[in-house]
Amino acid sequence: MKPIETNKTHATALIDRFGRVQDYLRISVTDRCNLRCTYCMPASGVLWQQRQELLTLEEIARIARIMASLGVKKVRVTGGEPLLRKGIVGLIRELGEIPGLRTVAMTTNGVLLSEHARTLKEAGLSGLNLSLDTLKRDVFQSITLRDEFERVWKSVETAIAAGFAPLKMNVVVMPGVNEGELLDFVELTRTKPINVRFIEYMPFKENRWDKRGFVTYEEMRRRIEERYELRALPETFTENRVAEDFQVDGFVGMVSIIASMTRSFCSSCSRLRLTSTGSLKSCLFFPAEESLRDVMRNGASDQEIADNIRAVVQGKREGHPAPEELERTNDLSMIEIGG
Repeated sequence: MKPIETNKTHATALIDRFGRVQDYLRISVTDRCNLRCTYCMPASGVLWQQRQELLTLEEIARIARIMASLGVKKVRVTGGEPLLRKGIVGLIRELGEIPGLRTVAMTTNGVLLSEHARTLKEAGLSGLNLSLDTLKRDVFQSITLRDEFERVWKSVETAIAAGFAPLKMNVVVMPGVNEGELLDFVELTRTKPINVRFIEYMPFKENRWDKRGFVTYEEMRRRIEERYELRALPETFTENRVAEDFQVDGFVGMVSIIASMTRSFCSSCSRLRLTSTGSLKSCLFFPAEESLRDVMRNGASDQEIADNIRAVVQGKREGHPAPEELERTNDLSMIEIGG
């Protein structure tokens, strides 16, 4: 791998026009998935990208190195389903060796995780989020259109045994689908080192979002506190927090609520997103601003790529539109952006 060209510009953190430091990069390594979750994939489906359209693993690692030289401290590998990407363990290992990157994490649907959990841990993966929206096999099948619940639950156990503790479990709360399972998920944290993260349903292209129907932070918390006393953890009051973290006294795990719709955290957003085709997005809900893939393949130097990254950061908006406008604003579905 060619070393990054040195320049004093690289020593300066990525700071947008509103003073927000951008030090977290989410990298989608594939747009393909082995589930068909209704809130993620449009009912009409998506056209999978051809292999040559995707960033190569070498290109991903190069962008990550440049980002780290610009002050990015954390990367999260996403998809689609990242474990479908050949060579993913080697990529994790390479990312973990980049100077300046303190955290290399992954978000997975868990279908293939039991086969890879220990290897990923040994390769240097330091954080793991597993998406699981229900504890019922039939509901799982209705959400994902696949009968893979048992494999995913096996992955939960395997991941914990491999040392991913607490294991973060992402739960998109959907009205009339899984909202009745909030207490069941909280109960998981009694004996298991799991951080259950309840997420407000977000609008994306063709994902059936309705402002009258999503379950809000306030409603989730009210229902949980009818049975459990939630104690807010100190970390929840620090800056740049996406989740509000709680614990039930005596329980091993934690409960978090991510109020992505009703409690905007735009004012402290530190995230950039790289799609599987190499487009860089400064906001989840706005179209991509730059194709780093095309810039690289046209022979750009590391400094030129860094300049393109800085331009995207400087174009980052102060906040996203109102929830009812977001589905219209975003040009991609969640699976095309990366989780």
